[in-house]
Amino acid sequence: MNDKVLITGGAGFIGSNYVEYVLENSKDEIFVLDKLTYAGNLKNLENISHKITFIKGDICDAELVQNLFAEHQFKKVVHFAAESHVDNSISGPSEFIQTNIVGTFNLLQSAYKTWMNGPNDLKEEFKKARFLHISTDEVYGTLGETGLFTEETSYAPNSPYSASKASSDFIVRSYFHTYGLPVVTTNCSNNYGPNQHKEKLIPTIIRKAISGEPIPIYGDGKNVRDWLYVMDHCSGIHLALEEGKLGETYNIGGRNERENLYIANVICELLDEMQPKNTSYKEQITFVKDRPGHDFRYAIDASKIEGELGWKAKENFETGIQKTIAWYLDNRDRL
Repeated sequence: MNDKVLITGGAGFIGSNYVEYVLENSKDEIFVLDKLTYAGNLKNLENISHKITFIKGDICDAELVQNLFAEHQFKKVVHFAAESHVDNSISGPSEFIQTNIVGTFNLLQSAYKTWMNGPNDLKEEFKKARFLHISTDEVYGTLGETGLFTEETSYAPNSPYSASKASSDFIVRSYFHTYGLPVVTTNCSNNYGPNQHKEKLIPTIIRKAISGEPIPIYGDGKNVRDWLYVMDHCSGIHLALEEGKLGETYNIGGRNERENLYIANVICELLDEMQPKNTSYKEQITFVKDRPGHDFRYAIDASKIEGELGWKAKENFETGIQKTIAWYLDNRDRL
């Protein structure tokens, strides 16, 4: 019998790509739970909606979550649902505390009540149950010009967003060490690719460029991120879910560190080729006031998942960004 999998936040950017990945790479029966806030969009699932069960709902609704577990007896949970826009966490942190902390707790508690008789006593039918929690490299804080985040790096979150994700990571950890709940956590670097919310850096650069508006770059554009193509991330998540060691954390990164200004320049150069106009798109690049608490650099050491589970990113930034721009040019309504 195929396992029933609950994917929270499955109408969001990474979640919807993961749903697509699982449909292609497993026979599991998929249930997507999504609140459909600004980050969730049913358009992300429209081509595969007939293959899944979609439930509109909020992970902060404990009764709903408990009832879903009771009715469907999920064997696996892949937990994407989160408030994730750093700027929004600065202007309105309350939602981040609720969704990322309380919502994660509700899911863990329902999984515990469904899968276990008590601490360290899994019910026979849930011996292979798994709860995979998706987190972020931002929980580690910021790096100087050298060094990489590893799974041993101390947590030092600097925004309400990253602090709320750090809190959820610790709650997940506690359910493993206290109750023996079969959990695995992944921390990823910056994702990009199809279905990403239009407010994020790369879709914003593309949107502003093709609409002829100034392309806004924070500060001096020297902030560095480690970029991961979304389908590479999905393959890593699936591998960690199926083969990861319980209670462990796996960092998933693309080994593609790039400065924000470089990102803007590459996108403009590719648009000059793919959709040329009289002048280069680079002329639209504009520097704007930096945001508060803007971390300088993130970069992930993915050696653990590469070495222990055999994962490897297929795309480098230059191949992935070309696919991404092409997708947005074909799906302009998503910008």
